[in-house]
Amino acid sequence: MQRWRGLEDIPEDWGRSVVTIGSYDGVHRGHQLIIGRAVDRARELGVPAVVVTFDPHPSEVVRPGSHPPLLAPHHRRAELMAGLGVDAVLVLPFTEEFSKLPPAEFVVKVLVDRLHARTVVEGPNFRFGHRAAGTVETLAELGRTYDYDVMVVDLFERGEAGGGEPFSSTLTRRLVAEGDVRGAAEVLGRPHRVEGVVVRGAQRGREMGYPTANIETLPHTAIPADGVYAGWLVVEGEPMPAAISVGTNPQFEGTERTVEAYAIDRVDLDLYGLHVAVDFLAYIRGQERFDTLGELLERMAEDVRVAKELLG
Repeated sequence: MQRWRGLEDIPEDWGRSVVTIGSYDGVHRGHQLIIGRAVDRARELGVPAVVVTFDPHPSEVVRPGSHPPLLAPHHRRAELMAGLGVDAVLVLPFTEEFSKLPPAEFVVKVLVDRLHARTVVEGPNFRFGHRAAGTVETLAELGRTYDYDVMVVDLFERGEAGGGEPFSSTLTRRLVAEGDVRGAAEVLGRPHRVEGVVVRGAQRGREMGYPTANIETLPHTAIPADGVYAGWLVVEGEPMPAAISVGTNPQFEGTERTVEAYAIDRVDLDLYGLHVAVDFLAYIRGQERFDTLGELLERMAEDVRVAKELLG
């Protein structure tokens, strides 16, 4: 799969393509449906399928300080999109100047002049251009002038337990923030993942027999609510069953929020400096402070037992 950063990276001889545009944070099941339709249409026409996305998130440029928690960094989104059959991902630097492009100018600069769109595939709520003035109707109207058609794909809705809410990144962020990682996985179609580099912490876990990977998460990462979780620590592509702690470590008067993962029954790992991932499967309990170290150790042993059971 080709990855481009900016319009200038697109090959000069690029031909017609099927395009879908959006932030696509998380590449959740609604996104997967839209991207899948784009790929199907591209195969039908015998042309490449291209996803156009943005960096930074448009809201950070339009309303500085409002950057939403991110469900997946760009490299992870690209991996997921490649798995769906996408041929190229174009990441457009989203600047103040770019944000002021009227809808018609955006279409000409991106879809017509550079990607030579044959079909554009979007969800029903897609908005684009200055002040989000463009809609799917605008897109279709411009398509009649610039020789492309538009496919609109309805998003999946959650089941009865979710109240029938359409799958969305906003919903997923809320579920993650509440610690409902099972609900988030239902929307994403896979466990929610947090990534970062393993750094040195206080090493108390190692002293207590539970050495943890203390992960310096990527900026703006959507981190689950404070508590203990079952999941996987993924190192160089290898998933290891893990008990995961998120929080400030009140037992030891901590103030900084951290994500720490104990690879169950693995005390031989040296992960410092490695980029790792943590996949959250299930919530076990909230963050607690215990009266004695002995009580803490008993609870940690129980957490590991529960995590093993949940992970099978």
